[in-house]
Amino acid sequence: MSEEKSKKPANTAFKQQRLKAWQPLLTPKTVLPTLFAIGIVFAPIGGLFLSQSDTVNEITIDYTDCIDATESRELTEDLYTYKFTAANTTAAPAGETVPRCTITFSISAEVNSPLFLYYRLTNFYQNHRKYVKSLSYNQLNGDTLTTGEADASCSPVGTAPDGKIYYPCGLIANSMFNDSFSNLTLLNPQGSDDNFTYLMSETGIAWHTDVTRYKQTSMSPDQVTPPPNWIKRYPQGYTAENMFDPSKDEHFLVWMRTSWYPTFRKLYSNYHGDPLQAGQYEIQVDMNYDIRTYGGTKSIVLSGTSFLGNRNPFMGLSYIIMGCVCALLGIVFLGWHFFRPR
Repeated sequence: MSEEKSKKPANTAFKQQRLKAWQPLLTPKTVLPTLFAIGIVFAPIGGLFLSQSDTVNEITIDYTDCIDATESRELTEDLYTYKFTAANTTAAPAGETVPRCTITFSISAEVNSPLFLYYRLTNFYQNHRKYVKSLSYNQLNGDTLTTGEADASCSPVGTAPDGKIYYPCGLIANSMFNDSFSNLTLLNPQGSDDNFTYLMSETGIAWHTDVTRYKQTSMSPDQVTPPPNWIKRYPQGYTAENMFDPSKDEHFLVWMRTSWYPTFRKLYSNYHGDPLQAGQYEIQVDMNYDIRTYGGTKSIVLSGTSFLGNRNPFMGLSYIIMGCVCALLGIVFLGWHFFRPR
């Protein structure tokens, strides 16, 4: 009879828990300098981040009700926000109108590129569990999908009544934002009678990993059909010539990156070129997406950038608050140690 194998761990420092350990001793001589150092370092860094965020120019215009406009009308103050740097004057914009989904707005001073055009949606819960799970990565990767797999992954937008598989299937793809925006047009620039157009680029807006990851389906056009809300885009369905290719539609790739919050913005286009001159601008909006069915609003956001990205004071305020809290705790503990030493 063979000798029974011992279950005792090997006699090593690791398995017998004899490794060397270090435990800091929290004394006033170590804690107080640490708190003051964090306060001295974090507060100025937060101030720098906050000042950089404030240098980003940003214009937000709500055009939700533009679809109902039958004549030119002036925007009320609750429908726009202007955030300019100190070099520009932050004031109520002059002459903003929404004539039949043509948005006219003014810029009071020259704005440097790069500039980014976003669409902003409110009360749209892309983070809903049923919504987030309603897609098929296998289908988006180009794999063949059965009706059972489509219904399991993309319910309730998996298969059409005629038995064809929706491509792309799922709630996310079916609810894709499909308003379109024109280039920026400067109206009557100084020294010229003709309008000047700033060409916006709709490429380079999606993650490179998504562009290389997603592929056109390997299924034939008679096996798939566009989602219900894509009927205007593909009124005759799919053919060999017009089959949807997700890797070539960056707006689709941007939309498929779902947001964590009900209010979010997504990149539509970007501009890299000469600075925008001060003056009155116009942008055309083709209204296809009725956000009011979700009880929300939609806006365009024209924003610049800094080395921290878009205009967002959160990081700067976080550093400032952290630095002030640490400095305050340091003062409290210092007073405590002075009057009641250990």
